[in-house]
Formats: sequence, structure tokens, C-alpha cells
Amino acid sequence: MTFEQLRDKKTLQIEEVLKKYLPKEEGYATRVMEAMNYSILAGGKRLRPMLMEETYRMFGGNEEIIEPFMAAIEMIHTYSLVHDDLPCMDNDEYRRGRKTTHTVYGEGMAVLAGDALLNYAFETACKAFSMTNDAAVIGKALTILAGKSGIYGMIGGQTADILAEESKPEEITQELLLYIHEHKTAALIQNAMMIGAVLGKADSKQVNIVEKIGYNIGIAFQIQDDILDITGTMETLGKPIGSDEKNGKVTYVSLNGMEKSREDVEKLSKEAVAMFDSLPGENEFLKDLVLHLINRNK
Repeated sequence: MTFEQLRDKKTLQIEEVLKKYLPKEEGYATRVMEAMNYSILAGGKRLRPMLMEETYRMFGGNEEIIEPFMAAIEMIHTYSLVHDDLPCMDNDEYRRGRKTTHTVYGEGMAVLAGDALLNYAFETACKAFSMTNDAAVIGKALTILAGKSGIYGMIGGQTADILAEESKPEEITQELLLYIHEHKTAALIQNAMMIGAVLGKADSKQVNIVEKIGYNIGIAFQIQDDILDITGTMETLGKPIGSDEKNGKVTYVSLNGMEKSREDVEKLSKEAVAMFDSLPGENEFLKDLVLHLINRNK
């Protein structure tokens, strides 16, 4: 089985996990539940739950306790996209090849759907308490889930990104851009992998290494995203290209140039793979997944 076939098989398995934890569309709040399910079932790479599960497997984990957290991390990622697409943010009409949530359900319902997905993510993750007698490890995983998603993680990065858009281009430094990428993008990847490590009973030193790996992957992933905004196509990406340039947004590519950006993606990704060697267990698919990120075209 090729890497692509194995990845596609794992993606389908993750889709089934997500469906198992989605809310039933019933009652007076049916509309927001429809919007939630529309948003999360719009497809995508399912990269974060995949990284979480594969890191968990690398540390020897083989129980269903990982599933509520896999669903939760994708709900958090999806809520961030729903809000990111809003007219007050990026005002995008397409995401993953189809209409964004606010264009289908209206702006108010999209805000509620994003809020609901964030809250429901923690409701879902808390279901793991009933799947183990080790409440402490679930608590530790929940702490990571909350911290990397909040003001010291993803929301902090989004805040800096909004403020950067209001600044003059010459005021955007490399330091600020890396802060934005680390918190807006890498934090959720760190989140996923660290939770996988914690639930797999990794020690604190190992979790710290996983956090560094997640940083490298996240920064490389975001730089590649900036590259694709220039080199990609609407058909391939499923969303409009050139939006960064159209909005006058300073990106890693506009600050560093295309050649250095490509070099940094490869450097960061290879460093991440090398760090896996200091960890116990083997997971060749996980390494291949990281390497394929540098060559993705969507």
C-alpha cells in the first residue's frame, strides 16, 4: 500500500470517528447543529486528528480513549475556520471547494456554529473520563487542549494577525510573523501531537520534544500555505488564491522571497523528522506524513 493509499484509508477512518461524535440535528437548536455538521463534514486533510492518533500509536497507545480528543481537535480547528471566513475576518465565500458556513447559514448562525463547535469540543473530550480510571492523564490532555487553543495559543495568534493587518507593511517584522505562525497555526498541531503523547504515557521530556516537532511542522505548514496562495489554483485548493496579495497582507513569502521560503519549509520539516529519532517507538507513516507536507499542493 502506497503512502497516499494509507493516508486516504486513515482519513476515512477519522471521518467515521468524527461522525460518531457529532451532535444529532434535533430540537429547537437544530439549525445551529446543521451548521456545525455542515462545517465539520466539509472535508479536508484531517491532519490534526491524524497527527494526534499517529503520535499516540508511536508511544504504544492502542485504545479508543484517543477518539474523543481526535474529534475535539478537529472541532476546534473547524470553528477557527468558520470564524476566519466571516465577513469581519477574511470574508471568504469558499472553503474546501464549497460555500463557507456564513454564506449558507448567514453570519449570525455561523458565529453561533463556531462558538458551538468550540464548546462541544470540550464536551466531547470530557467523554474520555468514562473510558479510563486514570483521570489525571485526561486532565493533563484537557489542559493542553485548552491552553494551545486559547489566548496563549491559537486565539493569541489570530489576535496578532488581525493587528498586523491594521499595521503598515514596514512594521511587520520576522519576529512578529513567526509569533503569528507559531500561535495561529503551529499551536493546534502541537496541541494534537502533545495530547497523543500524553495519552500514550510519554514522560515530560518526551512531550517537550513532541512540542518542538509540532512547532517545526506548524511553521513549515504555514509557510507552504503562503507559497500555495501564490502558486496554487482555485481548482486545486478549493478556495480563492492570491487573497493575501489582494488584501495587502505581509506573508513569509513576501518578507523572505519564494526561494528562501521553500528552503525553510524543507529545513524545518527535515529537522522535525530527525527529532523523531530521539523518541521511543516507530511510526514510519508519521514521518512520511510530515515529509509530504513540504510537497503538498493543496
